[in-house]
Amino acid sequence: MIPKPMRDALGIDGPTELELTEVDGKLELTVPYVKVHLEDRNGHTVIVPDEPVPPLTTELVREVLERVRK
Repeated sequence: MIPKPMRDALGIDGPTELELTEVDGKLELTVPYVKVHLEDRNGHTVIVPDEPVPPLTTELVREVLERVRK
C-alpha cells in the first residue's frame, strides 16, 4: 500500500494502475500516462483524455517543478 501523503502528492485517487520498473538497481514506481485521442475543434487539433483526469492547477505545476529541480 502506498501511504496517503504520497498518493496525494502524485495525484493518485482511487484505484489507479501503476508501473514498476528497475532503474540502475532500484525499483521505480510510476503512474502511467493517460490514454488520449485527438479531436478537431474549430479547426484546431486538441488532445482529449479517454477518461476523467483531475484539473491541472498552478499549485500542482509548481510542486512538480520543485521536485524535478532538486
